[in-house]
Amino acid sequence: MSIAVLGPTFPNLAANVHKNVSDIYYIFVGRSLGYLGGSVLGGVLFDCMNAHLLLALSMFGTTVGLYGIPWCKKSLLLTVLMSVIGASMGILDTGGNVLALNTWGAEAGPHMQALHFSFAVGAFVAPILAKMALGGSESKELSGAEKTNQSVLRSVPTASAASATSALKHHLGADFLWSYVVIGTYLLLVSFFFFILYSKGSSARDKSKASLQKCTFAKYHYALIMLLFVFFFCYVGAEVTYGSYIFTYAKVFAEMKENEAAALNSVFWGAFAAFRGVAIFCAACLYPGTMILLSIVGSATSSLCLAFFARHPASLWVGTAVYGASMATIFPSGISWIEQYTVVQGKSASLFVIGAALGEMCIPAVVGYLQGRFQHVPVVMYTALVTSVMTVVLFPLMYKLANAPGESDLKEVSESEDRKALLSNSGLNEDEEDEEDAGEWNEADFEVIEMNDTLKNSVVETSRKIPGDSPAKAPLQPQLDDALCNPPVVAGGSPGRKNVNVDREKND
Repeated sequence: MSIAVLGPTFPNLAANVHKNVSDIYYIFVGRSLGYLGGSVLGGVLFDCMNAHLLLALSMFGTTVGLYGIPWCKKSLLLTVLMSVIGASMGILDTGGNVLALNTWGAEAGPHMQALHFSFAVGAFVAPILAKMALGGSESKELSGAEKTNQSVLRSVPTASAASATSALKHHLGADFLWSYVVIGTYLLLVSFFFFILYSKGSSARDKSKASLQKCTFAKYHYALIMLLFVFFFCYVGAEVTYGSYIFTYAKVFAEMKENEAAALNSVFWGAFAAFRGVAIFCAACLYPGTMILLSIVGSATSSLCLAFFARHPASLWVGTAVYGASMATIFPSGISWIEQYTVVQGKSASLFVIGAALGEMCIPAVVGYLQGRFQHVPVVMYTALVTSVMTVVLFPLMYKLANAPGESDLKEVSESEDRKALLSNSGLNEDEEDEEDAGEWNEADFEVIEMNDTLKNSVVETSRKIPGDSPAKAPLQPQLDDALCNPPVVAGGSPGRKNVNVDREKND
């Protein structure tokens, strides 16, 4: 809301500092530079201080800037306040993404989509709020009265005309103040809730440290971060370029009326906002990589259709709607996707935001310059096609690098192989020991059998030498019984074999 409210109230800002609209373009430059500086600063501060306190301070800084803008009467001071708001927004964008990842972790997909859906909602609400503040059609009547009063001032500078002009400016200033005060108060309330979270001691920095301990960096971490930087540069640049120039394209190349061109522009941003809302529920059942793949395929197909068939009204309308819907989920899905493969810290998130901001600044400027040089070429459509092809090429490359095995994975693989080898060796040793035990059992059994046979033969020969019932029979019988009942015990002998041999001797 704080960013989007600037467009509808831009003429009031110029009148408030006594400048023409074309003379205060540098406030946008100041806000953009502040946004880039805030993104870098937020990435550094987020890694060394409490996240809730940092976000509370950034939103409080935005509140101060919004409260001060309506009272600002100097263009230089207005540029400084715009830079403060831009820096606060850069910190908020960087810290908000990282805080969502640290809070919900692997389940951050729907929450990340909801976070970026709130951007679309704020951009939709702010112009409505500004229109309500400025009074809609009443502002047109007041501007007409102002022109009349200025003509009166040129002809007859009376006191009544001067009083009417001052009253008119006071009325416009009051409405102008009201819109900024409402948005600033809302941000002050949200920053107050973040201060409460900080006072309770809940620290997202501790969670980020815990996640750093649990997670590991990808093998090509820095290459992934830089490729995603380029990816977001192309994506956000294409999104802002198409949304900024589709109105002009529809009037010049498609020869549409002004209201039809405005409706086409609304279709693009409406589809963009609607599918960001739908993506909240889709992220609960689809992986971020799947959503990115569907988005880049849809954007490539629709941009191809727009580049070669946009002169047909049906292709222009359908292609614009599909292109806006396809572009809606790429940025939040990209941040959720990269978090699955490597650690996303504050500095990494700041690079993502900086890439998006640079794409938003550079690509529309280049397209505007080329469109002025080549007026009969639909540069905006070719730009959409080229950036879509870039994203189609970059994502498979990032996916390949993200899935490359890192050092920790190689260590785990080697450890698992060593464990398998040890287990297999221990299994072989156990089998060999079992075979040796079985051999010892069999050798012992054969020794028992041979000893029993020798004892039996000696007893039989002795009994034959003594005919009849001799006195020697009596002492020999107990010895025979003892020998048969108690055979010699051999180490490692089998008890089952012993019993069988005893029974066999008894039968003999």
